[in-house]
Amino acid sequence: MTRSFRLFILCACSLLLVQVSAAQSQSHDRYREFVIGSSLASVAKATGADPVTAKVIHRRPALLTDLEWRPRYHSGGLPTTDPVDVIAFKFYDDQLFTIVVDYDRRRTEGMTSADMIAAISASYGMFQVPSNPVGSREGRYGFPDTLIATWGDTEHSVSLLRVTYPETFRLVVRSTRLVGLADLAGAAAVRLDADEAPQRELDRQKKQDDDSRAASEKARDANKATFKP
Repeated sequence: MTRSFRLFILCACSLLLVQVSAAQSQSHDRYREFVIGSSLASVAKATGADPVTAKVIHRRPALLTDLEWRPRYHSGGLPTTDPVDVIAFKFYDDQLFTIVVDYDRRRTEGMTSADMIAAISASYGMFQVPSNPVGSREGRYGFPDTLIATWGDTEHSVSLLRVTYPETFRLVVRSTRLVGLADLAGAAAVRLDADEAPQRELDRQKKQDDDSRAASEKARDANKATFKP
């Protein structure tokens, strides 16, 4: 085999890999089988999680709910090599708008940022590295996460972050439009809660007083009927 022919084969293989990568990189709206925009019921069915366990964050002006899933608890007790520790699904009015994937640090131990970027780029294509990495609001326990790389388009974004504590990697898939709506709804819900807090406290105190009086009257009637001096 001549040198020029070997070079031709190498170029052809490289072109094929680029084409395959380009085909795969068109789907920034999903993680594995989970697709942005899906309903809570469909995600719960796909994971085997109970939708009743979803946590309601706010009920108005829009319904915001979170569902958490740990794959290893749904493996039937069989050993698994799945690197995912936990996935948090966030819904806006029953539309999945954010997927937060935390990887098991035992399954990513020793892996560098470059290793993770290469692995994730196989699914999402070309990436960008921030010139000045900053902390993310996804951080826990007051420790900001560091943005490592991003993928995406005008409608969806995929972000790879390094979690400070506990130290691991996180992948976040979002709908730009739905995240904006969810943020607005969350801020409005906080304002509504603050505006209505005084009246809620009055209602709570009134109910407590009414319950106390009712209990006292019930005890009075029971004691009067049996009291013998």
